[in-house]
Amino acid sequence: MNQPRPSIVTILGHVDHGKTTLLDFIRKASVAAKEHGGITQHIGAYQAMHDGKLITFIDTPGHAAFEKMRSRGAQVADIAVLVVAADDGVMPQTVEAIKHIQAAKVALIVAVNKIDIPGLNLQVQLEKIKRQLSDNKVLVEEYGGDVPIIPLSAKSGLGVDKLLEMIILVAEMSELQADPDVKPTGVVVEANLDKFKGPVATILVRSGTLRKGMQIVLGGSTGKIRGLIDYSGQNIDQAGPSTPVEVLGLEQVPAVGALLGEQATPIASKEVQSLIEKLKSQDTKTLGVVVKADKQGSLEAIEDALSGLNAEVEHVKVIAASTGDVSEADVKLAAATRAIVIGFNVKVAPIASKQAETEHVLIRTYNIIYELLDEIGEVVEAMLKVTQLEEIFGTAQILAEFPYGKNQRIAGCKVLDGHISKGPRVKVTRGDELIAETKLKSIKKLREEVAKVEKGDECGLMFDADIAFQVGDVVQSFRVI
Repeated sequence: MNQPRPSIVTILGHVDHGKTTLLDFIRKASVAAKEHGGITQHIGAYQAMHDGKLITFIDTPGHAAFEKMRSRGAQVADIAVLVVAADDGVMPQTVEAIKHIQAAKVALIVAVNKIDIPGLNLQVQLEKIKRQLSDNKVLVEEYGGDVPIIPLSAKSGLGVDKLLEMIILVAEMSELQADPDVKPTGVVVEANLDKFKGPVATILVRSGTLRKGMQIVLGGSTGKIRGLIDYSGQNIDQAGPSTPVEVLGLEQVPAVGALLGEQATPIASKEVQSLIEKLKSQDTKTLGVVVKADKQGSLEAIEDALSGLNAEVEHVKVIAASTGDVSEADVKLAAATRAIVIGFNVKVAPIASKQAETEHVLIRTYNIIYELLDEIGEVVEAMLKVTQLEEIFGTAQILAEFPYGKNQRIAGCKVLDGHISKGPRVKVTRGDELIAETKLKSIKKLREEVAKVEKGDECGLMFDADIAFQVGDVVQSFRVI
C-alpha cells in the first residue's frame, strides 16, 4: 500500500557556486573541507529534517568532467535545486544542469547564493539572473512562470529556511508516495572498493524496503546484505523508500546508475587477452592508460573526460578501469599493453611500486581531476608533435674506463639523476651526438653485481655491445612510450 515518502532533492549548478556549502549548512556536517581543492568529486546522499519533515539530498559534483554523474543525479530526484551564484550569474555548467533538469522532467527551484557578498547590487543581479534563466527556458514566478527563486547565503544560512520550506511545499504539491512492502527498487548513486569493507554501494531506495540479510542483484553484482549504514554512519537493519544507504556484502563493485535486479554480462577473459595482443602488435600514436579511482562515479567521469581528449584520431585508450588502490595486477596489465597507470584519490600498494620499477611502468596519481586532465592533455599534445615519447629513468656520466677480459671495457660512471638499472635500453651521447643505443650486460657497485644504482652512486657499466665510448660521455636509461 502506497504511503507518503520523503522528497529526493538534487543540488546542481556551476562549479564553486556553493552547492556543497549549502548542503554543509543544511546537514551541519563539513564535506567541502574534506574535498581536495574544495570541489565535490563524487556523489553523496544525505538526509535532513525540517519542520518535522524528512528531506533526502543528493550532492552532485560541479566540475565539467562530471557531466554524466550530474545527469544521473537529476534523473533519480523529485526536485532539483539549481544553485546560481549572485555575482557570476548563469554559467556554462548552469546551462548544462538546466538541460539535465528539463530532460528529467523534475520540479525546479532556483537558489541564488552568495547574496551577502560585499558591494553586490542584489536587485540588479537578480534581474540579470532572471533574464538569463528566461533565455534558457526557465521562467521564474515573477516572469509568469512556476519556478520559485530563493535568494540565500549558504555561508551564513540567510534564506536557507525559506529554501527548505519551499522544498517541502513543492513536495506536498507533488504528493510523493511509495509502497514499502513491495520488492525493493533503487539506484546506485556511488560505489567503491573499500579495503576493509570490500565492495560497497550507496543505494537510494525508490520503493520497497532493503533489509539486512536480503539477497540482492545489483547491476550484475550479487550478494547477501551483510550490513546497512545510513548517511550518518549508523548501522541500521532496514531502509525504506527515499532512504540513501550504504550496502555491504556485494561480490563486486557495481556501476553508478545500476538498478536493483539489473543483470550485466561480464567481459570474457579471452576478450581481454585478445585486446592485449592487439595493442601489443599495433604501432600507433596511442597512449594506453589503466585507470584506478576511489569511487565508481569518479571513474566513469575520468573515462569520459579522457575520451574527450580524442579528436579525429584516438590518442588515449583506456585499457582497464576499476576502483581501489593501484595493485600489482594493474601494473602487470599496463606492462603487457605498454600503458601507464593513473590513479585518482587512491594509493599505490608497495608491491605495485616495486613491480612498476621492475616492469618500467609509469604510475601517476592525482587528487584533483583537472590536474589529471591537464597533464594527460600535455602528453597527448607532445605525442602529436613527435613520432615517439621517451621516458628517461636515469642519467650517468662516464668518468673513467677499465679493460675487462678480452677486448672488453667497463665504463666507470657516476649517476647524476634518477637511477640506472638492468632491463631498459640505454643510449650513450657525446654532446648532441648519439654514439650508440644498446642494453646493459652488467652493473657493478664496489665490485659487487647489482640490479640498480641510484643518484650519487658510482658504478661500473658493461654494455651489451662493443661501443666506442669515451670519458665525458653521458649514459641515459630510457624507454619509448
